[in-house]
Amino acid sequence: MTSYLLQEQPCWYNKPCIGLDAINDAMLLEAYIYPEIGQNLDLIIVPKGKVDVTRFTEQRYKTIVKYKMAFYSFYLLFAAAMFMAGIDGEKEHANAKNILLEMGEFFHIEDDYLDLFGDPIVTGKIGTDTQDNTCSWLVVKHLQLASSEQRKMLQESYGQKGPEKVAKVKELYEELELPTYFTKFEEERYSRLMQLIEKHSCLLSHLSS
Repeated sequence: MTSYLLQEQPCWYNKPCIGLDAINDAMLLEAYIYPEIGQNLDLIIVPKGKVDVTRFTEQRYKTIVKYKMAFYSFYLLFAAAMFMAGIDGEKEHANAKNILLEMGEFFHIEDDYLDLFGDPIVTGKIGTDTQDNTCSWLVVKHLQLASSEQRKMLQESYGQKGPEKVAKVKELYEELELPTYFTKFEEERYSRLMQLIEKHSCLLSHLSS
């Protein structure tokens, strides 16, 4: 009886709003501790076929960035190298994590900015975040600064295909001077990272001897 009932159920990818997201779900089942967790957060926040910019909060963005990029692309690589070099102290790894998670977030925010404002000839890619309904730094910052009317206008253009929609989103960002905010953020984050590295680099001095 149980077998019969299971056979009558539709495949997971045929469920409403699932589609190709089922591939990521399969990855979660196979390796739950790997980057699929961050990717899954991204998919949950942006349901397939639904545009709702109110879902893009700073806390959600930071969570996505931490687990989709910063943790495994920055910290875990260095943590493995530190263990191989004999650096296994809790304090040393905590310091490294603080630096590298911030560095990973810095990298991701730069990537978000360049996705729309970067030169494809220089970056090597044509950005699609605005068309793909992505929870990016730019849209989160816009929502923090925008008036109700500007939010409404963003909702009407974000996640929509076509160069005119992308141009409209870019225009809305420029109205709120997001390039200026990004430049300020970039300078402040770079300075902070340099201070953190200088403060904790003495812990690794024995490796050069």
